[in-house]
Amino acid sequence: MRELELYFGPQHLGMVGNFSITLQVEGDRVVKADANPGFLHRGFEKLMEQRSWIKNFPMVCRMNVVEPDSMEMIYAMGVEKLAGIEVPERAQFVRSIYLELARVGSHLFGLWAYANMLGFDTVAQWAMYHRDLVLDLFEELTGGRVYHIYIWPGGVRRDFPAGFEKRMVETLHSIGGCVPDYDDTFFNNSLFRSRASGVGTVTREQALRMGGSGQVLRATGVPFDVRKAEPYAAYSSVPWEVPTREKGDAYSRIWVVRDEMIESVHMIFKLLDSMPGGSVYTRIPNPFKWRIPEGDAYVRCESSRGELGLYLVSDGGDKPYRAHFRTPSYPHGLTVLEHALEGANISDVGNIMISLYVVAPEIDR
Repeated sequence: MRELELYFGPQHLGMVGNFSITLQVEGDRVVKADANPGFLHRGFEKLMEQRSWIKNFPMVCRMNVVEPDSMEMIYAMGVEKLAGIEVPERAQFVRSIYLELARVGSHLFGLWAYANMLGFDTVAQWAMYHRDLVLDLFEELTGGRVYHIYIWPGGVRRDFPAGFEKRMVETLHSIGGCVPDYDDTFFNNSLFRSRASGVGTVTREQALRMGGSGQVLRATGVPFDVRKAEPYAAYSSVPWEVPTREKGDAYSRIWVVRDEMIESVHMIFKLLDSMPGGSVYTRIPNPFKWRIPEGDAYVRCESSRGELGLYLVSDGGDKPYRAHFRTPSYPHGLTVLEHALEGANISDVGNIMISLYVVAPEIDR
């Protein structure tokens, strides 16, 4: 049969942001795929060189609209390493709880996108409603629903308000009580199994070679998580497990997301039970006149999509000399996606895309 060129997205609900893919197809089979992340938010890293250290916090959030909190964390870690700032113990616990709450919200958003794309509208509505409950907590804590700018060099902006911990526990119990409904309606549904099993398979060797991390890597059986490999914040203070699957397909990746949500909720409860008292902030110099000592630093953390890294350079001035991010969506949305689409059916293009958990602004920085 004759090969045809087919443009997939960016209007398709199986795409993210303004991402699009140029497909070479033969019949309904993909022969080759060229990913185009589009132009959404651009030039973050160069713009950061023109803004003071503290003014970059609102900017880094825009690299991942779905989960901006890990971006706050990685930038704060980089600044703290360069400036030699110590973070109080309570602030480390607050950060971990905040980040795990963000992970739950991000995974619920991902579940909404995936279920909606496959036609499981009821599950999608549940997930979006439960994510709104999480956003209510963020709004109470930070004043913002999407961009929070809560993590700061030296800790966090403020401690939990009175009654916040109780409301957070009640919200998470409410969401957790619906897990059996999610399982019965979606995860154990034979239609979901037939649509996702064996689709977009990435082997362990391929994931490692192409720079995969997060669910892409853990779905192949590799229990790698930066929170375990290089513990930061309070992640070494409580026991928790790294969920994995074995087959490396879309079905396995979404199951890892489901298991991680549950593990994050359990982790929040354990962190709350172990929370120490004390300050949540180490005072820093006047942020508008702050100069960071000359040097460079590399830091990394585990976002909801995988390993997130930052190389930060200071020349002793009042703004970064250079900032370069290692975002998980870069290899997932370009290298891994193009590989996983080869030989796939056209009907599974969006299926594979969403299962790889790509956020387009993370790519074009």
